Amino acid sequence: MRLFLTCFLIVFSSVSFAQENQYSSYFDVNYFKGNIALHNNDILHLIQGHPEGVILSWNKKTFGYQEWEQRYNYPDYGISFAYQNLKNDVLGNNYSIYAHYNFYFFKRNLMMRIGQGLAYTTNPYNRETNFRNIAFGTQLMSSTYGMLNYKKERLFDKFGLQGGLSFIHYSNANVKAPNTSINSVTLNLGVTYSMDDKNPEYHSNLQENDNKFVEPLKYNLVFRSGINESDIVGSGQFPFYIFSAYADKRINIKSALQLGADVFFSNFLKEYIKYRSVAFPEDNLSGDEDFKRIGVFAGHELFVNKLSLVTQLGYYVYYPFDFEGRTYVRVGMKRYFSDKWFGALTLKSHGFKAEAVELGIGIRL
Repeated sequence: MRLFLTCFLIVFSSVSFAQENQYSSYFDVNYFKGNIALHNNDILHLIQGHPEGVILSWNKKTFGYQEWEQRYNYPDYGISFAYQNLKNDVLGNNYSIYAHYNFYFFKRNLMMRIGQGLAYTTNPYNRETNFRNIAFGTQLMSSTYGMLNYKKERLFDKFGLQGGLSFIHYSNANVKAPNTSINSVTLNLGVTYSMDDKNPEYHSNLQENDNKFVEPLKYNLVFRSGINESDIVGSGQFPFYIFSAYADKRINIKSALQLGADVFFSNFLKEYIKYRSVAFPEDNLSGDEDFKRIGVFAGHELFVNKLSLVTQLGYYVYYPFDFEGRTYVRVGMKRYFSDKWFGALTLKSHGFKAEAVELGIGIRL
């Protein structure tokens, strides 16, 4: 019920905001059906049928009233609600809500949508009643979905069509074990409905010096935290703390390159080392090995209005205990509250193996 109320408030506030502006908006409804991708042999017993579902979306168009809209070819942004039947009683059904962006290419005939949000599953792992569901260790999870669609609006009065590929990912990012996650690769077909009789004209008035944008080297300090658990079910959830420092250089008005270092204090790893030392004596562990790690990384930041998308590739230079390999990846987003302060929500993983969802705050000087 609380999740439903939260979703309702998000949608209500968005619609209210839309009514105060003169931007055009539209709805789309998409049916999808496909397969669960085999990214881990442990989930073979969970792949039985062809998952299907529906995605309902409200989209707000942009027409260049703000400069960032022109730089990204007038994207849409909005809210999506999805229902998915995973065709397996063990997995149950998933309901999810997302915030999304639509980006356009090839004279706006090709649409790429990226959405991030929360999912609710009806049948998560339970040690006694549903021990086979090793994909979803919690009822509430994070979810990401993407679409690559050919799209034509206003084919029949206010109605249009779109169709193509969709990808849906569910995971709790090891907040609690088990968490092998589920990825669905599907085909989708949808109908669009425009809320307005016609669209406003597109604005194109970027400054000529936009491509000559320069900015001095910036220095960033970030503190991240959260809770997570090892893959050992029932081993317990523990807080982690990450301190990061890096420099970034804007190469143009959209992008910056990053270089820096992380220091990790992951308490779940401390407990995991003790467990391995007792359960697997052949590993020759004392149980007192250092759980701290230090990594260096290179990254990229894509600036979109007050939001930015971050991708980083790191390598542990201090690595006293072997856990999932020496390389790591961080992806996520930042939200700038001022010219200096920002919040961050990122996912840290080793390849396709998620370790933690990180909530952070930082300063860019």
